[in-house]
Amino acid sequence: MTFNDRRLNSRPTQGEAPFGLDEVFISRTDDRGVIKAANHVFKRVAHYEWDELLGAPHRIIRHPDMPKGVFQLLWDTLKRGECMGAYVKNKTKDGLYYWVFAVVVPCPGGFLSARLRPSSAIFEDVQKAYADLLQAEKDDELSPEDSAEVLKGWIQSKGFENYHHFATTALTEELLSRSEALHNAPDKKILQLRQTVSDAGTLVTETEALIKEFDGMRTIPHNLRVIASRIEPAGGPVTVLSQNYGSMSAEMSNWFEANVMGENSNFNKIKDAVSNRLFVEGMTRVLEECADLLTQERRQLGNVDIEKERKILADLVKRERQLAGDGGEQINFEADRIQRACNIMHRQFLGLSTTRVLCKIEAARLPKDGETLDDIINQLGDFQRCIAKRLHNIAKLSEQIRAIE
Repeated sequence: MTFNDRRLNSRPTQGEAPFGLDEVFISRTDDRGVIKAANHVFKRVAHYEWDELLGAPHRIIRHPDMPKGVFQLLWDTLKRGECMGAYVKNKTKDGLYYWVFAVVVPCPGGFLSARLRPSSAIFEDVQKAYADLLQAEKDDELSPEDSAEVLKGWIQSKGFENYHHFATTALTEELLSRSEALHNAPDKKILQLRQTVSDAGTLVTETEALIKEFDGMRTIPHNLRVIASRIEPAGGPVTVLSQNYGSMSAEMSNWFEANVMGENSNFNKIKDAVSNRLFVEGMTRVLEECADLLTQERRQLGNVDIEKERKILADLVKRERQLAGDGGEQINFEADRIQRACNIMHRQFLGLSTTRVLCKIEAARLPKDGETLDDIINQLGDFQRCIAKRLHNIAKLSEQIRAIE
């Protein structure tokens, strides 16, 4: 037995149970949460015998410091057939505790949970948030559903759109923090995808700014027509050009609302697609490590069929790898749609720019009153330059996102 083994098997009488940063442990339950299998690390940390663990409800290790809202959110997610990542404080048979970051994955007949020891800066914030939430549950007699809503509110206060985006960031930071602490090189794919998530967030910001720029431009064609009608005879060239500008602007506006601002637009989907890809990649890393550990396991896991468990885990790894590949294809598909959308907008702006230049030429032939018209035409030019710059940034960001291997 090595010094590290002795340290992990030497248990304190109070406080935190020994759980190495380099360790992972797994358990599998049925759909009611009854433990069907686990590895030796789980047994050792929880300090139960096999006959006490197998067949017991997973809540046997639930710590009273855990807010009910976390588990409400967990089960709501799993019942939808989705995976979940969460920080959890557990208790052991001998009264110690241990923290994990768990990824819980639906599998045939139930769920599989794989766990790491958390060490990131996010973990520190979560511990305080859980303590505050637990106190709120007691003071305000919150139901599990209400507690889950409070937790989601805290998530949003930290700048995350939803819990899944938070869990993705948390899993990513835990993996990178763990690698650094163990003096391992960071996972290049995880780093690349983390940057891609940042790019996707910037793309959303640029799109929102583009919408504001476009909104600011909408009233100008109308004002252009009004001024033109005052300074030249009805049906004059500037009036005709301004009407053309207005109709082209309206057509572009309708296209813009349908393809950029809608809830199901490619611009809105890209961030979720990238976040999902990162979560699946991180989860796959954890499952792969658990699979390697189980493959090397030479001890009996109680009365569990270890070959069956190895196959279940191997199948899950295969499934998640496929999902990661599918996620990459979806990202590329959405990025390509954005590129095409930008190309369409550029072509539409080219028509607007040509009409604006013709208006400017005609305005120069008008008498002194044409200066007012010239001012509004220049204003249009400023808007178009700003919008063109936004489109360039969006196209560049989508190209960077598209470059994921």
